[in-house]
Amino acid sequence: MRLEPRLEPRPGIAWPSPRLRELRDAVRVLLGLDDDTAVVIRQLGCGGPGHPPLETVVEVLPMDGGETHRWTLHRPADRITRPELTAALTSGRAKHRG
Repeated sequence: MRLEPRLEPRPGIAWPSPRLRELRDAVRVLLGLDDDTAVVIRQLGCGGPGHPPLETVVEVLPMDGGETHRWTLHRPADRITRPELTAALTSGRAKHRG
């Protein structure tokens, strides 16, 4: 009998924070995304002079092979407001990969 893998993080790896899930859900609503489009939100350390210690990266990855869009907000996720997120997503400044 084969056991199914458990959907738990490996030791030392945390589940996404409630704030990151909140932002992901807001991105999905603001962009009108369907369930076949992945939204990934990560916080990355910058550390460079003149940059905040953490920045938040939002990526939208269509599963149908369409273009990937990426936005970088230069502040920690817990300090991003809904108006800031809306402005970033609608500014047309997304980086495209595809």
